[in-house]
Amino acid sequence: MIIDTSSPFPFLYKYFILAEKLGGGDGTPRENSPFINNTDMERENIYEGKNMALFEEEMDSNPMVSSLLNKLANYTNLSQGVVEHEEDEDSKRKEIKAPRMGTFIGVYLPCLQNILGVILFLRLTWIVGAAGILESFIIVFMCCTCTMLTAISMSAIATNGVVPAGGSYYMISRSLGPEFGGAVGLCFYLGTTFAGAMYILGTIEIFLTYISPSAAIFHSEDGEGENVAMLNNMRVYGTCTLALMAMVVFVGVKYVNKLALVFLACVILSILAIYAGVIKTAFDPPSISVCLLGNRTLSKRAFDTCAKYEYRNNETVTTDLWKLFCNGSMLSAKCDDYFAQNNVTEIKGIPGIASGIIRENLWSAYADKGAFVEKKDKPSIPASEEIKFISSPPYVLTDIMTYFTMLVGIYFPSVTGIMAGSNRSGDLRDAQKSIPTGTILAIVTTSFICILLVFGHGKANGEPTWALLLTALICEIGILIASLDSVAPILSMFFLMCYMFVNLACAVQTLLRTPNWRPRFKFYHWTLSFLGMSLCLALMFICSWYYALFAMLIAGCIYKYIEYRGAEKEWGDGIRGLSLNAARFALLRVEHGPPHTKNWRPQVLVMLNLDSEQCVKHPRLLSFNTQLKAGKGLTIVGSVLEGTYLDKHQEAQRAEENIRSLMGAEKTKGFCQLVVSSSLRDGMSHLIQSAGLGGMKHNTVLMAWPESWKQSDNPFSWKNFVDTIRDTTAAQQALMVAKNIDMFPQNQERFSEGNIDVWWIVHDGGMLMLLPFLLRQHKVWRKCRMRIFTVAQMDDNSIQMKKDLQMFLYHLRISAEVEVVEMVENDISAFTYEKTLMMEQRSQMLKQMQLSKNEREREAQLIHDRNTASHSAAVAKTKEVATPEKVQMTWTKEKLISEKHKNKDTNAAGFRDLFTLKPNQSNVRRMHTAVKLNGVVLNKSQDAQLVLLNMPGPPKNRQGDENYMEFLEVLTEGLNRVLLVRGGGREVITIYS
Repeated sequence: MIIDTSSPFPFLYKYFILAEKLGGGDGTPRENSPFINNTDMERENIYEGKNMALFEEEMDSNPMVSSLLNKLANYTNLSQGVVEHEEDEDSKRKEIKAPRMGTFIGVYLPCLQNILGVILFLRLTWIVGAAGILESFIIVFMCCTCTMLTAISMSAIATNGVVPAGGSYYMISRSLGPEFGGAVGLCFYLGTTFAGAMYILGTIEIFLTYISPSAAIFHSEDGEGENVAMLNNMRVYGTCTLALMAMVVFVGVKYVNKLALVFLACVILSILAIYAGVIKTAFDPPSISVCLLGNRTLSKRAFDTCAKYEYRNNETVTTDLWKLFCNGSMLSAKCDDYFAQNNVTEIKGIPGIASGIIRENLWSAYADKGAFVEKKDKPSIPASEEIKFISSPPYVLTDIMTYFTMLVGIYFPSVTGIMAGSNRSGDLRDAQKSIPTGTILAIVTTSFICILLVFGHGKANGEPTWALLLTALICEIGILIASLDSVAPILSMFFLMCYMFVNLACAVQTLLRTPNWRPRFKFYHWTLSFLGMSLCLALMFICSWYYALFAMLIAGCIYKYIEYRGAEKEWGDGIRGLSLNAARFALLRVEHGPPHTKNWRPQVLVMLNLDSEQCVKHPRLLSFNTQLKAGKGLTIVGSVLEGTYLDKHQEAQRAEENIRSLMGAEKTKGFCQLVVSSSLRDGMSHLIQSAGLGGMKHNTVLMAWPESWKQSDNPFSWKNFVDTIRDTTAAQQALMVAKNIDMFPQNQERFSEGNIDVWWIVHDGGMLMLLPFLLRQHKVWRKCRMRIFTVAQMDDNSIQMKKDLQMFLYHLRISAEVEVVEMVENDISAFTYEKTLMMEQRSQMLKQMQLSKNEREREAQLIHDRNTASHSAAVAKTKEVATPEKVQMTWTKEKLISEKHKNKDTNAAGFRDLFTLKPNQSNVRRMHTAVKLNGVVLNKSQDAQLVLLNMPGPPKNRQGDENYMEFLEVLTEGLNRVLLVRGGGREVITIYS
């Protein structure tokens, strides 16, 4: 279907479709691509023949080249919306014809129609009169240069691949992303809507001013109210015209399109008539005259004769002009001083080129609002005092203040319309060829016309209903403004913003040098695009700085809204490529060295455990991380899936989707990294070593306490936990272990009171001080108070320790209550001794169980090996192969029974040793510390919302790992929420600024 843009409304059709898409729509993709696999492809055609049998298993995902080329050859760039619209318009049509519009009809003429608009006919002569020929040429040159540079950038983008329907929205969204595309596309839609209002106002102005002034509804007796009456007439007639145009569009755009060439012919004939008039007046100027009083121009609406008096029947009689400046019709009447001292003369209104008018019009004649329109070369005697005998003398006054930047804003809409061809991209036979050629030729043609005119003039049913109604309402706003000179700068802003981003898109794509940037149009360069972008931005602020800021605000709001709602598809836009380049540059900068202590913040690797359904076991771990990070810094959410990647890749994808979904629900901003490994231990070690990239690596590991480490079905889960602690220590990374994680608050919860207690036993970098400060930035913990406890030994001065700690916190700019707890040395209690004994008995029992298991496995393996050897010997004997000195590898019944009794006696002896075991003195001392410190913590912090504790390191001797778990269990027993913290071996907080 041909969508023409010669009238105020037909060119809005594509943007009605755009408004439906951006307003929600049905959520279905509006892009048809030959490179996307088609599920409706006939499978039997794929498997014909046996020449390609080697690739049969790949045919589902990778189509044959012949099938791909066939789809490319039959590709249509019509969007689904256009096809559906055509089918609704004409149900009798059986098939949709392929677009056949070429460069001339599809691009050149529509651009010509849009550029040669109302500003050219109504305001260009006035601009030349106010700005002069030289400055008017500068205005035209600036605007035409802006559109030409934009057309070059648009041509490069349009020829970089197939351009379906969508025009500027499609090009910008595919180059800068859907957020920019939506924002700029809607701004362009607003611009074209206000352009409709401007065309209607121009039509009414011509009708009421030149064709039928008597048709005015509102009238004014004096000159001051004449402008107000004219604006009211514009509003009434404009609203009626808008309603008529809306009805025409609602009935069907295609009926208007049939007259498109007729409308264009009228425009071209009008322009030719202008040039014919210029040539004619050079030899035979018309008899149109202008009346002057001194050098002031007079309006002849209130009088007929341009003279003070005239002779009738040999008698001097005053004219109507005399009565306007004097208090009577007699020659002796008192008159206005300026009227009395200056002569009334008549000059030619159109003097012609030969009169030297071009020389007179070279320089500007800007004026304030209400100033006299004067002819500078005529003599004028200034009056000492002007006496007004009527309310408004018939002077011609300026109705608007004129200056260079204001005239730029009014004129710029005259050069817009360069995207009329690209907006028809879905209807073109070859958009990549037609858009550049037709657009640039149209700009060259219209620029030539405008520059000549500067030197040639002197002074003087299936329609989108809701989108149509919205457009009519927006257009009505422009109609109610009623002034063509006020509406023009508004739409200039929107058009300039669209052009600016077209240039930005071309510059970004060129500078990034992405492999897919291969435009057929070769006459472009990033410097031209950057110059065009800068010129557009400069013109926006030259026209009107407050309109420019308002347009940018609208575009920014639309951008943030689309970003908030999220884009449906990823288009590989240039902004993403720019972000990747910026990220690479930043990573290379960060790679040079570790961050300074002042810049240190926890970059967290969150270790999640998964259940059998690949769901996260402890989602509160992500909640706590969100509260700690508040969206700042790096977060990597890692997990390990046991097995091989070839067997578990589908489970890995499902697990990653579950983790990402949980991250979204918990508002965790970060990256997900899932590893499939042969063992959980190796997988966790790999994550600790290799998670992150370059300088963006984690420095802290957050994990949950293994609550099931004592359960019989998982007796060795503590081994992975302790080894992970050793890995973080070796990697010089901090470690946070959350105990009772399921009791931690969610992001929606709020603590109205309570304490965050820090038990500072040893100094390992200051993380214990920093973590509560970061937590209290979040709404969950904001109302909690921070308390710091430290332990004093017998030889310590607790009073001095408290003062020193308070001074240290003062220098750290952290407010907290400080308390020093004295731990008096006493004898080891029987409870401690008994608990240590039970711990070691359990440890010994686990070792015996493991030993028995290993013995059984070795016995089974030995029997299997010897049976295999016996079978091989029998086969060799059957084949009569000579084997020297063969050894008999068969077990007798007596030997098997004796071996079993031997193992049984060994196990029985081992279990008897458990009851005669004496606890290790080192373990007794450690247990004594854990029990005593736990009692002190419970006494002070049992009701605290969160307790942070220094986490002691695991033993260097791996034989005592299970005892280490018992010590930590005793240390934290009875506490609701505990965070065990182990520093990474470097300072993370400083007193210096």
